[in-house]
Amino acid sequence: MRRLWFVAAILGSVSAAHAADMPDLPVLRGALTDGLSRTTHNWDGWYVGGDAGYSSASVDFSQSVVGLTNFIFRDSVLQQPTANWSLMKKTTTQGANFGAFVGRNWQWYDAILGLEVNYSYFNTISTSTTGSNSLMIVNPAGETRPAGITNNYGVTLTGTAAAQVKDMVTFRGRMGWDGGDFMPYFFSGLAVGRMDVSRTVTSNVTLRQDSTVTDVFGNTITIIGTTYAVPAQSQTQSQHRTNNFVPGWVAGVGFEYCLWEGLFARAEWEYVKFSPVMNTNVTLNNVRAGLGYKF
Repeated sequence: MRRLWFVAAILGSVSAAHAADMPDLPVLRGALTDGLSRTTHNWDGWYVGGDAGYSSASVDFSQSVVGLTNFIFRDSVLQQPTANWSLMKKTTTQGANFGAFVGRNWQWYDAILGLEVNYSYFNTISTSTTGSNSLMIVNPAGETRPAGITNNYGVTLTGTAAAQVKDMVTFRGRMGWDGGDFMPYFFSGLAVGRMDVSRTVTSNVTLRQDSTVTDVFGNTITIIGTTYAVPAQSQTQSQHRTNNFVPGWVAGVGFEYCLWEGLFARAEWEYVKFSPVMNTNVTLNNVRAGLGYKF
């Protein structure tokens, strides 16, 4: 029995000495799993850059002269029937855009949040349109007339309107995903555009009073009256605003790709909708490509 214990002790000592002489293999520490992990790019920090692209503007002029016609027909029975006339239609225009941006990213693992200010200058984003409409308005509501009298108002409206978007500043919040050297993102925020907007309307109003009488035989006869102008509602009104600052909102998607160290390229699509200015609605679709540098 003592011999067995002696042999076991010798074997244990030899095994321990052999284990101490073995090389320090990485697999024993789990270090080989580092080769399976994804290499990430550090997107955290400040960045600046410039971009250029293409813009398409849609301008809705359908209600542009409503404010002017309401003024012309104020306190008259013609205001309500003409309040919603659509003299003109939507137009579209295209042009180049150039800009610059500055922002700050904060990164938590693969999630990236950021704030960015973007300036865009638009080249030849301007459009104009004209339109007219005529209508016979018979006995408009709210009018007091003698018995047997029918008032026939002939109203013709002719309008012109124009809009130009000069430049824009956006304030964005961004959310992205760290895909290594590739970062897709989406954004939304506020926009302020600088525009020139004009509108003009000319009204031509006539009145014909027809009378209905009954002759001695009981027959009803309509006597067509003479048509004459109504100078009080026949006039031209214009309004023009230059360098008008118009608020709106912005949203879009894009991606950035790291080219070398802090240098990156970006491409994005942006949608902008501005608040109405003088009853004119402007929306923009912008696509851009740019270069930036992250510090």
